[in-house]
Amino acid sequence: MSAPTILVFDSGLGGLTVYREVARGRPDARYVYVADDAFFPYGQHGEAALEARVLPLMQDLIVAHAPDLIVIACNTASTLVLPQLRARFTVPFVGTVPAIKPAAAASQTRRIAVLGTLATVSREYTKALIRDFAGGCAVDLVGSARLAGFAEAELHGVPVTDAEIAAEIAPCFVDQNGARTDIVTLACTHYPLLLSRLEKLAPWPVRFFDPAPAIARRVVELMGPATGAASPAPARLVFTSQTPPPPALLQALARYGFGA
Repeated sequence: MSAPTILVFDSGLGGLTVYREVARGRPDARYVYVADDAFFPYGQHGEAALEARVLPLMQDLIVAHAPDLIVIACNTASTLVLPQLRARFTVPFVGTVPAIKPAAAASQTRRIAVLGTLATVSREYTKALIRDFAGGCAVDLVGSARLAGFAEAELHGVPVTDAEIAAEIAPCFVDQNGARTDIVTLACTHYPLLLSRLEKLAPWPVRFFDPAPAIARRVVELMGPATGAASPAPARLVFTSQTPPPPALLQALARYGFGA
């Protein structure tokens, strides 16, 4: 049996955290990572604009790469267009949605935060997850307009200040009626790229939930376990802007297995 092709799609490079986990689960697959950097950041576009962008782009990517499975490694895109993608195309899709159910189940203080883009935290999809699965927890929805861009900047070798990151995450931390936030679910795949900074700058220790391991498990469920063979080809990285990565970004991408 030939190796399956898995396409990982994100608005930028945040999905690298998802790609890394999926590749660990199926190291025998061929991988194509597509960063729609020409339209980044998705969180600053309206719903109609995102639908008009993602649906035809996905059609082109399916024709070009013939994937056996597609991972939408973007919360904003998943909460908006995943149903339309599944209705239009026969290839299976694995989406990325806020990890509200496991966060609520794990919380000891019964207070959690959902940190995402402005678009993700405002979606009815996200609010429905809270109604269905929050299990009596107080849930603080925190939308950040800047963190995804900060993560991209760090990958490009342009670190942002502690103060800038601390200001974005500060609303996640609530101490009310003796109950402190104890879990922050990262509802944007860019945010785990900043995990060490987030942990350092948190005003008190919390668990940050990264969705990548759960996504990888779902891929393996759908595709089956690895065969034991190595991938037949290096992972391919595609930027929709067709702009060559600068040297600093190439060095960062090497940590994820992408060559120059």
